[in-house]
Parts: sequence; structure tokens; C-alpha cells
Amino acid sequence: MFKSINKNILAGLITLLPVILTLYLLYWFVLTTETFLGGVIRGVVSEEFYRPGMGVVAGLIVAFFVGLLMQTIIARQVLSSIEQLVKKLPLIKSIYLSIRDLLNYFSSETKKDFEQVVAITIGDTGMQLIGLVTQADMSKMPVGFNQKDSLLVYIPMSYGIGGFAVLVPRKATKALNMSMEDAMRFTLTAGVTAIPKLENE
Repeated sequence: MFKSINKNILAGLITLLPVILTLYLLYWFVLTTETFLGGVIRGVVSEEFYRPGMGVVAGLIVAFFVGLLMQTIIARQVLSSIEQLVKKLPLIKSIYLSIRDLLNYFSSETKKDFEQVVAITIGDTGMQLIGLVTQADMSKMPVGFNQKDSLLVYIPMSYGIGGFAVLVPRKATKALNMSMEDAMRFTLTAGVTAIPKLENE
């Protein structure tokens, strides 16, 4: 009986948590933009003209123009200068750079650089792991860890936040026709939910 209850609770959490986290992020975005940008709009226009939701729309417009601005060389240079200052702040540096690198990894520009999702064969056992290629250019790796014909692959853990970054021989990897988002969902849920169709490249 208790085994069945635990099973149902786990299934319920797997179903609810992604929905709750998504709704929370949307709620945070709406609340933040409506509070700050909505306040700015109220200071510019009259209360009679202001309508609820204008702050959210303003937030989307700002995000769009910031993305557009970052296509220019000048904006990238300014951002680079700011990042150089941030790198001098011990605690903030670690947090900022970690978040930046994670988001950059999921960007469309990064995806064009190399095949991201691979199957790793473990020795002669026939066992395979799904991994995400994080570095294909070994010249960027530290000395002693820059073997040619190798890839740096991140192996995420199921039902947890974390994983391992391992250096894998290219011959032990096989490209998979799977998006990185599908691979993460597949691995984090241990294949229980959101199972994509796997096809070799």
C-alpha cells in the first residue's frame, strides 16, 4: 500500500514540478516587470492612461531591443568591459560567469558550432551514456588536458541537479539526432517522461 502511495506521489511530483517552476518563472517575470517598468510608466504618463500589463509589455520590448543591440560591435565591447569589472569581484564573478556560460550554452549560436548530443560507449561493455558536448576545440583546454581527437562532454545526472564533465575519445562517441532540450529531459527523468526518438546521425 505504502509502495503504491509513494509511486503515485513521485509520479505527481514529476508531473507538477515542471509546471509549477514554469508558472513561477512567468509569475516572477510579470511581477518584476510590472513593478519596476510599470512604476516608470506611471511616472511618465497619467494614471488614467496606464493599464495593467503595460509593464510586462515594456519588459518584452526592452528584452527585444537589448537582444537587437547586442548584435552591434559597440554594445559587445561595452558588455566585455563590464564583464572585466565583474571578474574582479570574487563572489559575484563566480555566480555571474556560471549563469552566463550556462545560458550561452543553450543559445542558438553555440548550437551551430558542433554536435551537442552524443552517445558515449563505455569500453567493451556495450553500455552507453547520453552526454552533451561542451568543448570540441581542444586548443582551448588546459595543458595536459588537451588531447587531440577528444571531446569534453557533460554527463547530466538523473533526478538531480549536477553531473560530470569528462574528456572522452571521439571514437567512443556517436552523434545522436536529438535536440539538447530533449536530451536533458530524457536524462533528468531517467527516460520516464518525454522520451524522444533516438536516431543516429
